[in-house]
Amino acid sequence: MKHDLTHWLPTTRKEMELRGWDSLDVILLSGDAYVDHPSFGVAVIGRLLEAEGLRVGIIPQPDWHGDLRDFKRLGRPRLFFGISPGCMDSMVNKYTAARRLRSEDAYSPDGRHDMRPEYPTIVYTQCLRQLFPDVPIVLGGIEASLRRLSHYDYWQDRFLPSILCLCDADVIAYGMGEKNDAEMARRLLALIEEYDETLSYDEDGAPCASRATFRKALLSPDPQRQTGMVFAKDEALPRIDDQAPIRLHSFPECINDLRQQAENFKHIEEESNRMYAAILVQETNGKQVVVFPPYPPLTTGELDHSFDLPYTRLPHPKYQGKRIPAFDMIKFSVNCHRGCFGGCSFCTISAHQGKFIMSRSKESIVREVKEVTKMDGFKGYLSDLGGPSANMYQMRGRNKKACEACRRPSCIHPNICPNLNADHRPLLDVYHAVDALPAIKKSFIGSGVRYDLLLHPYKDQDLAHAASDYTAELIRNHVSGRLKVAPEHTSDRVLELMRKPSFSLYRRFKQVFDNQCRRERLNQQIIPYFISSHPGCTEEDMAELAVITRELGLHLEQVQDFTPTPMTLATEAWATGYHPYTLEPVFSARSPRDKQAQRLFFFWYKPEEQRRIIDELHRIGRADLVAKLVGPTGAPQGSRRKR
Repeated sequence: MKHDLTHWLPTTRKEMELRGWDSLDVILLSGDAYVDHPSFGVAVIGRLLEAEGLRVGIIPQPDWHGDLRDFKRLGRPRLFFGISPGCMDSMVNKYTAARRLRSEDAYSPDGRHDMRPEYPTIVYTQCLRQLFPDVPIVLGGIEASLRRLSHYDYWQDRFLPSILCLCDADVIAYGMGEKNDAEMARRLLALIEEYDETLSYDEDGAPCASRATFRKALLSPDPQRQTGMVFAKDEALPRIDDQAPIRLHSFPECINDLRQQAENFKHIEEESNRMYAAILVQETNGKQVVVFPPYPPLTTGELDHSFDLPYTRLPHPKYQGKRIPAFDMIKFSVNCHRGCFGGCSFCTISAHQGKFIMSRSKESIVREVKEVTKMDGFKGYLSDLGGPSANMYQMRGRNKKACEACRRPSCIHPNICPNLNADHRPLLDVYHAVDALPAIKKSFIGSGVRYDLLLHPYKDQDLAHAASDYTAELIRNHVSGRLKVAPEHTSDRVLELMRKPSFSLYRRFKQVFDNQCRRERLNQQIIPYFISSHPGCTEEDMAELAVITRELGLHLEQVQDFTPTPMTLATEAWATGYHPYTLEPVFSARSPRDKQAQRLFFFWYKPEEQRRIIDELHRIGRADLVAKLVGPTGAPQGSRRKR
């Protein structure tokens, strides 16, 4: 099939010429293949800047070897280079928790592993600095966002300073980036129109932003929100709303005393999730890393604008005939909202997207669904109509002033906040509108569901009925054979550290699910997710988890060994040995042997693992569990698969 290349943002000089462009305002570099779809961050930022009237180009997966010709491909941008290492952290994308190479890179053509370097944010910045020493560089995407202050790097097994101190970039635009990048562009354009004295000029004599121009734009008339920058040690720091900054323990102090690193994280997490946050400052090797507070959450109109841009929803034609696994997974899915107020200790969603839910309008969602129905290969089934947590759509605090003062990282742990309006009716309305479309046979919910929101004993009877109606609707019409939920563990002590509800709630939800499936003769399964080696979890906890799930008839498939990733509470506890909020010591299985021993209990039903399981149970003094797991003779009992 022949495509009109002007429907995508240009990736080559030839594609620029097809649009009649001889230069660009912004050039974005991506560690992922270029898929022009609202689920791919670099496409979103590119389309948003295009909507601002800018000429934007994308260099996907540039070759960082040799003469760096890919980095020169589109020339010098008038405003800045933007670097996005990809939709996932590059190291999580490449390696398992055991530091083994994954089977494929889901965001590269044909799943190839050699299309991006490790830590592309740093590598791409180094390449650009060699070629364009005075052009501003903006770091974006999850890799830089979660490394904006000192952090633990699991892959190097050490603490590192802000990523701004590891590469010569000008600023981090943390979070999702729409407001950050558009505002940067507007500020720079204003200085260019004024012919500011800090400007540079290209070979044709046209004014361009220099690094000095860029810094001036970011700080005047007041600091730009949702950015991170480096200042000299003695430099006076600007303020926002005349609010005093929070000074964190310095990076050298954190290295020398990990308790101080843990203490820092409490402030970092709280300020990341506040409606009106403070400036954070951390001294690092003679410099000050300054993180300015985030913008308020996007309005429905702003989020609709982002999703309603003219995406082709397809990979660039250069990949024709090649498979991009991540695109295959999401091409027939639609995202309804952004953010998550669950605050799970191992999750980065709220650190990157925020805890306040930003929801699209029903009209915008339906418009996108209609576009999906026109795509080649669509057969009437939406693979997912969801979000980070599927059933948080349009949920918010009743009293906005209470939310503005709130410091809680979670709205539902340890208990559901009484100010939370957890009304499922707006989401039911979306489901009904989508399912009423003639081209839709079924819309499935592939995202995880928070069953604690469904089973909560609401005092408001309207909310209680809505939760019950949603549960019935979900099970009856939106399960594609398997419903994913995430109890994560069975131990209430470990679940408390995870900020997850008691396992008793999972038992209740499974009973509701099984009863409805039985009544309506639905051949459906509930698939629970579990984590091993989470901070606070011992081998004994995992052995008991195995016994409990075996008694429930579960042969666990969706299991995960805890992977420490920057800017999560669990990672800070795992790496420092202290809980960031209590500063009390926390045990973690850190060695490969200890981590493997915990994961082993997931697979009690595999004959080849039973001898090792028996040996481990004897070693930890829980021989009483042998018969419950593998039977008195070592043969599994009641091993017929059911869930």
